[in-house]
Order: sequence, then C-alpha cells, then structure tokens
Amino acid sequence: MLLAIDCGNTNTVFSIWDGTQFLATWRIATDHKRTADEYHVWLSTLLTLTKIEARITEAVISSTVPRVVFNLRVLCNRYYDCRPLVVGKPECRLPVAPRVDQGTTVGPDRLVNTVAGFHLHGGNLIIVDFGTATTFDVVDADGAYIGGVIAPGVNLSLEALHMAAAALPHVDVTKPHAAIGTNTVACIQSGVYWGYIGLVEGIVRQIRLERHAPMKVIATGGLAPLFDQGFDLFDKVEDDLTMQGLVLIHRYNKDTE
Repeated sequence: MLLAIDCGNTNTVFSIWDGTQFLATWRIATDHKRTADEYHVWLSTLLTLTKIEARITEAVISSTVPRVVFNLRVLCNRYYDCRPLVVGKPECRLPVAPRVDQGTTVGPDRLVNTVAGFHLHGGNLIIVDFGTATTFDVVDADGAYIGGVIAPGVNLSLEALHMAAAALPHVDVTKPHAAIGTNTVACIQSGVYWGYIGLVEGIVRQIRLERHAPMKVIATGGLAPLFDQGFDLFDKVEDDLTMQGLVLIHRYNKDTE
C-alpha cells in the first residue's frame, strides 16, 4: 500500500492508495511540532476505526512546510520501514521538468498538480488551486510547469479583513443572494465572493491573452465547488488532484528506477 501525504500550510492530508483506488483520505491541522509517534497513533486509530487492513510499504510526500517533512520522514522510516519519496528533492524525478527562471524553487504542490492535470486533461492548462493561497499554475502543451500566479487565499483574506478592522466580524465565505449586501455580514460575503469570481476571470483572461492559445481551466481545493456554482469559470473541478499527482509521481519514479 502507498501512503500519500500532502502537507499544506493549513492542513495535511493522508491518503491510502491500494494500486487502483484510494481506500481512505484523512486530514489533520498542519503543525511542525507534531511528532512521528503522534502521527502514527492518529493514523493507526483511523485505520482501526475504518476497519482498513492496510500494510503500508511505500510513501510519497509533498510539503509546502519544510519543517514538517522531518517528522513525516521519521514516521515512514520508523513505523512503515520505508524511505518516502519527497517531491522537490533531487532524487524525485518528474515526467517533464519545469521551465522557470534559473534558481527559482517551485512549490511541490504546484508540481504535483501539474503532473495530475496533464495526465487527466492534457496540456495547455490553467490549474486554479483554492488553498491557503489561491494559485494559478500554467501547464504547457508538453506537460511542463511554466509559471503562474499567486494570490491571497479566500480564508486568508477574510482573516486579514477581520484582524485589520476591529469592527468587522469574522464570516464564513458563501455565495450571497445578491451583490448588494443589506447588512455587514452580507456585504463582506459579497465582497469576498464576487471579488474572487472577478479575480479568477481576470487572471484567466490575461493568461490566455499572453499564451495566444485556448486554455482549459481546472479547479481544485476545498473551495473550488463554491466558486463553480452557476458560472462557466472552470472546465472541470478535480477534488483530489494533488493526491492523484502524488500517485503518478511515485509510479513514474518506480518505473524509471
């Protein structure tokens, strides 16, 4: 069994892959102080509760939080007797190398999404990931990551607004009934929701102009379905794009050993 781990700035997702499908997916708050032993107790408990008899023999990790990787490595070494493949490290090969400015470090999550997006939808893609940051990854015709855009994430923007303006409440993002809010909460929800609709439309339009080519738009991340309600923003929403990419990268590295 393969343990795929996607460590983001807010949450860390663990999935069990049996070679044909994901048996289970769980998430936990990202915390660099969490030890390998704590991860093991948490995972073992979930495996027992879900009655999954999975013997983990391999692991692959993508992490945008470098301080977390050490304890995840220890988890795999100590409890599953395997050395995890870590995306972004020299020993982890990609099907197509990114084409960016020399010396630029590309986030592992963006590389993983690129591999999965190309595998599922071919080249000339814009992958919009609604995470802690809202990222736009541009995938060339041959599957290479060639750059993109980073904007503040939806929840990050809400939190910043709440912290900077003491009189404004913290609200959940949702699709408002109308653009014109008639109370403070509705006004904030409208600003965030319609603001991000406009942000996605504007950035996608500009990328297409610069690329001089039709570009499919694929969305992923927890808030992607929210912004897909009644609009033609995305060609497809992929809930588990990152996990699919991790499986593909792990398979590619095994096949090219």
